[in-house]
Amino acid sequence: MIYYILNGHDRKDDIVSMLMMFYPNEKYVLTDKTEEGLTFVSSYDGKCCVSYLYENGKLKTEGTADLRNESDTEKKRIIGLSAYIALKKHKDIYMPWGILTGVRPAKLITEMREKGMTEEAIKKELTEGYLVSESKYSLMSAVSRSEEEIVQNGKGKIGIYIGIPFCPTRCLYCSFTAYPLKQYHSRVEDYLCALEKEIKFCAKYVKGKEIESIYIGGGTPTSLNEEQLERLLEAVEGTFTINGEYTVEAGRPDTLNRQKLKILKAHNVNRISINPQTLNDSTLELIGRAHNKKMFIDAFNIAREEGHEHINTDIILGLPSEGEDEVRRTIEELCRLSPESITVHTLAVKRASRLKETLEKYELPDVRKMDGIITMTAERLKEAGMYPYYMYRQKNMVGNFENVGYCKPGCQCLYNVEIMEEKQSILALGAGGSTKLVNNQTNEIRRIFNVKSVTDYIERIDEMLQRKEVGMEWL
Repeated sequence: MIYYILNGHDRKDDIVSMLMMFYPNEKYVLTDKTEEGLTFVSSYDGKCCVSYLYENGKLKTEGTADLRNESDTEKKRIIGLSAYIALKKHKDIYMPWGILTGVRPAKLITEMREKGMTEEAIKKELTEGYLVSESKYSLMSAVSRSEEEIVQNGKGKIGIYIGIPFCPTRCLYCSFTAYPLKQYHSRVEDYLCALEKEIKFCAKYVKGKEIESIYIGGGTPTSLNEEQLERLLEAVEGTFTINGEYTVEAGRPDTLNRQKLKILKAHNVNRISINPQTLNDSTLELIGRAHNKKMFIDAFNIAREEGHEHINTDIILGLPSEGEDEVRRTIEELCRLSPESITVHTLAVKRASRLKETLEKYELPDVRKMDGIITMTAERLKEAGMYPYYMYRQKNMVGNFENVGYCKPGCQCLYNVEIMEEKQSILALGAGGSTKLVNNQTNEIRRIFNVKSVTDYIERIDEMLQRKEVGMEWL
C-alpha cells in the first residue's frame, strides 16, 4: 500500500499515475499525514512543485520542478516531473517514456504540429520537458507521420464497429466485455436478433456516407458457429455498402475451421486477425488459451489456402514466465509465416482480469527486461520489412510501455488508426459499444454508450436505439 498527500493542488490522478509507474499494482491511498511504510507528498505553491518520499516517517528523497508558464498543461507537467524525480531517485529505474502517461502519444505530436511547432521544438519539449527517450520520441514521430496520412485520406468518411462479446474461454489477462460460450450459448441467438435490429436501425444514418472501415471484434466473432457467422455477415452486407477495409477478428485459432474461413472470404472480408498471443505452448496453457502453437499455424495456413491475403497476428509481451528467449521464438515463427501485420501488445494488468486477482502467483518481467524484449522485437520486425503505423498505451502496462501495430507497406489497419486519432466518427454496435461522433468543425467529440451486459443489451435494445437517435445529428 502506498500513501500520498496533496498540498496546494488536487491532481490526484496525476500523482497516482506516477506512483503506478514505479510501484505498479499497489493500492494508492490519499491521506493527510505520513504513515507506516511509504508516504508520498506533492506540494505546489503556484511557482514550483516539490515532491517528497517518506519511508516509515523518514524522508528518503525529494524532487523539484519549476513552473515555466501559468497554463494548466504546465501545472500538470511540473507536478508529474517533481514526482518522477523523487521516485526515480528512490527506485533507480529508468523509464523510457519519462513522465508521459497519455493513451495516444502519437496524437500528441500531431497536435503540436497543428499548433505550428517545429520538429526541433517538438523534440526538445518531449525529450527535455517530459524526459521521453530518443528511441520513444522516434517511435512517436514515425507513427504520427503514418497516422496523419491515413487521417487526411479518411476525412468525411465513417467507420463502423460491431461487437461479438463471446469467447470459448476467458484468458488470464482479459478485461474485455467477453462472455464464455459454455455459460452463454443459449443467449447467442437472442443477441444476434438484437444486434440485427441495431444494424438495420443505423442504416438511415449511414445513407449517403462513405464507409471507410468495418471492424467486427469482440470477444471472438468466430466463436459463432458457421450458421450464426453467415447470418451476421449477411446482415452487415445487406445493410452497409462495403467498399473499404473489412476486418473480422478470427482471434482464437480454436474457433476456426476451413468452412468459417470460406464464409469470411465469400462475404468479402478483406482483413482477418488470427491471434496466438504467444507461440510457446506452456504459456498458452498458463494463460487459459484453449489452443497450441500447431493449431495457430494450421489455422494461418488454411486461411492462406482459402485466399485471405491480409492476415494480422497479435502477440503480448510480458506474459508470465516469458523472457527474451521465449519472445524471440514467437517472433521468429511469425516472421516465417509472414503475416501482413503484427500487433505487439505489452501486458496490461487490468482490474477486471483474473491476472489482477491472482497476481501474487506470477512473475512478470521488470522495466529493464521489458525494454530489452521490446527493443529486440522492434528490430526483428524491421528486418522483416515491417514498420510501426499506430500505437497506444494503457494504464497498468508492465514497465509502462506501449502497444504498437507493425505492418508491411500498404497494410495498415485504417480502423485502428482512426479510433486512435479521434478525427472520424465511428458507430459502435453491440454490447459494450462506444459510439464516437466527431464534429470536424469544432473537434468536439460526443460519445454514446451501449450497455456492456449481454443480457441487458438483449432486453434493453430499444433503449440503446433511442440513445443513438438522440445523439446522432452530428453524423
